[in-house]
Amino acid sequence: MDLTRREALLSLAALLGTTVVAPRLLAATAAKSAKSPAFVAADLPLLDEIGETIIPATDIPGAKAVQIGAFLNMMVTDCYDAPEQAAIKAGVAKLASDYRARFNETFVGGKSANRTALLNELDAEQKKYTAGKTAAQPAHWFRIVKELTVLGYFSSEIGATQAVRYLEAPGRYNGAEPYKKGDRAFFN
Repeated sequence: MDLTRREALLSLAALLGTTVVAPRLLAATAAKSAKSPAFVAADLPLLDEIGETIIPATDIPGAKAVQIGAFLNMMVTDCYDAPEQAAIKAGVAKLASDYRARFNETFVGGKSANRTALLNELDAEQKKYTAGKTAAQPAHWFRIVKELTVLGYFSSEIGATQAVRYLEAPGRYNGAEPYKKGDRAFFN
């Protein structure tokens, strides 16, 4: 097939035009479909305390120091669909109301031992649920929160450099890095 100059220019214009217009169209669509956050700002202290109970501060800062509530909110909003978000939000709300009913105080202002006891019960519940669930059933909300807390903490600067020993590994691999019993684990 012979291509005339006119056809070539029209094809080229169409090709170049789509490379300029397509990203703008996609950006406009993305802006309209932006998700609203899974949790509101008032929920973040509760999420921080849940994270702090899972990874408490010792001589190393805990999960609250890395603003785990904001991380959980971002991950739940961006990575989970509406039914999973609803289950996580309902689970967090139930945790707060159960804690208030049981200990007559808020989870955020409550005693560390009481928070730990309640989360240990939730952990046992999620383990039992996970052991009996089918592949089609969703993960237990508390398991998701625990996994995201661990991910967020160890992905943060504090978690990667203070909780574990960070070894930058752009160079060669050294499988015989010195390690003494009691040293922090490696992270790279």
